[in-house]
Amino acid sequence: MKKSTLFFCTAMLLTAVFSCAPKQSVPTTVEPYAEGKPYTRWWWFASEIQKEDVKYQLEWLKEQGFGGVEIAWVYPMEGDSTVARTKWLSPEWAEPVNYAKQVADSLGLGCDFTYGTLWPFSSYTLPEKYWTRSFYNKKGEADRTITWEHPRMAHILNHLDSEAFDYYAAEMNEGLKEAFKGSKSGVFVDSWEVETRQLWTEGFGEKFYEKFGYKIEPLMDKLYDKGYEDVYYDYMTLMSDYVLYEFYKPFTDNAHSQGAFARSQCGGAPADLLTAFMIVDVPETEAILYEPNYGRIPASAAALAGKDVVTSETFTCLYGWKRWGGKGPYQEQEQVADMRLIADALFANGTNQIIWHGMPFIGKNHTKDENYFYASVYVGRDSYFIDQLKDFNDYMAKVSRYMRKGNTYSDVALYLPLEDSWMGVELPEELQMPWVWGEYELRYEFAPDYLAGYQPLWVNAKVLKESQYADGTLKYGDMQFSTLAIDVEWLDIAALREVVRLAKQGLPVVMSREPKQPGKNKSEEFGKLYAELMSLENVSADPTKILAQKPLIEGENLPDFWCRKDGEELYIFVANPAAKNLKYPLRYGQAFEDEGSQRDITINAKAGAQSLKLTFKPNESIMLKVAADGKVEQIDLGFTAKKI
Repeated sequence: MKKSTLFFCTAMLLTAVFSCAPKQSVPTTVEPYAEGKPYTRWWWFASEIQKEDVKYQLEWLKEQGFGGVEIAWVYPMEGDSTVARTKWLSPEWAEPVNYAKQVADSLGLGCDFTYGTLWPFSSYTLPEKYWTRSFYNKKGEADRTITWEHPRMAHILNHLDSEAFDYYAAEMNEGLKEAFKGSKSGVFVDSWEVETRQLWTEGFGEKFYEKFGYKIEPLMDKLYDKGYEDVYYDYMTLMSDYVLYEFYKPFTDNAHSQGAFARSQCGGAPADLLTAFMIVDVPETEAILYEPNYGRIPASAAALAGKDVVTSETFTCLYGWKRWGGKGPYQEQEQVADMRLIADALFANGTNQIIWHGMPFIGKNHTKDENYFYASVYVGRDSYFIDQLKDFNDYMAKVSRYMRKGNTYSDVALYLPLEDSWMGVELPEELQMPWVWGEYELRYEFAPDYLAGYQPLWVNAKVLKESQYADGTLKYGDMQFSTLAIDVEWLDIAALREVVRLAKQGLPVVMSREPKQPGKNKSEEFGKLYAELMSLENVSADPTKILAQKPLIEGENLPDFWCRKDGEELYIFVANPAAKNLKYPLRYGQAFEDEGSQRDITINAKAGAQSLKLTFKPNESIMLKVAADGKVEQIDLGFTAKKI
């Protein structure tokens, strides 16, 4: 995908802006993520931030092959309420922030900002009418203390009310106004960490009645009970609209108004997730609290929306999770080989920019024992893996650059089973975690086995509605698909109408099973539409009758891969088979269980089929270049992780 103007940034060379920055040459442009070099989240614990330490850490990051930082403001270390610190968003607070941005620009590093203190978004001055609430509006629902000014009470904002967001954004924009100058920065919102059960806002009931013709209020206490799945589906349908257009759209628009761009983990949001990821400028997954397969959703969104960069918060809770107040399992003993396993799994599911999770703010004369974040790999000059850090970063940057070439390759559009997730309500107990309960999160979605070797991208009703079928191709933006595959139990009637429209135009459709109509209000039209669809010659439940195009890669027990198409050339990253279907948490040293393996594959290139044997060294993946004439070259990625 060609770089959009969003990601082309001219660093301002005004003397006033860089008066405090170190005296060295300043790049004329700082394009966010341009070189694919990993960023790191940089935790600024509530304290008095010294400029000399800001400069020291940024210079160290550049030496270690990082491409930038995301500053994230968190609580005082260990919740110590006596720690001296500047007032949140005050001019004194902003001074080292502005300086960090200036130094980053002078070094050619990117500088993003978490758009608040900790997460979710909260404010100390937020009027009560803008607080988050459930239908029952329980006391304390909006309270938040683990923030920059801990233990001062902050209040979580109502993410279903754009007016609440605008109030919040005005405060943040004022605090960051100077930091937004210079190169373009991203503003970041983390995964949805707002309570979703019986989530509510003023006017929701009235809009629900208008949309569905029945009152939701008497049913709110039964919303998650068996037998009320149709009601829950209707509730989620309206809730999704609120989340998309009262939060993610205003969040993105606000970033643009400040000369910034919006980066977001939409994971966990009670919404149509594919559309949410398409709204923001830079969609982000995370691993391994979200397992790598989930990354195909933001990667699909990026491809569909014409966005070049897919980021991932990476290495979170690598070996497990421990609540705030202590270090996680094997923290500060991480194996680079284990981290590479995760990074490669992400690359093979569409990520092309790594963001380490992460680096605490540590002064030049301080040690890692003084500041640490409880849920991450530790990045710092005294990291356990310091001898491999630069080489590992260079490796991830190299793969990321290849995975930005041209456009995402696409062949099959695969319908994301959003309706199934909303009708499923709660996950089976064995798939739930302390922070995960609902199927709406779409954490466990995989392509059907018959699509092995293809590179399907997820699509939804919105994409189908805005797509056209012409000249034998389904077209949406720059993406082109030969076939639509649908394997769902439930399908909204609006989506079914679009499938019928496109199929009647000639689109080949695999309709694996007969879906049912979700929601409380049923229509006789649904059955008629399905019958009409299945009467078409180009529609069948049998994929062998529909998939005329061969898969990109054929072979037994295929590893995960991701392909980019640059003109007539293909770049295919094939992850080590040991990186397939990774589960949270990793076993310590899991990567070293891999003894190497081989796969016989055929690449069905445009110039003809090319057969080859892939030999995977232990804990190593493979990058292939397929030339226009079909010749296949293996690219040396130049990195082997060593056991520590």
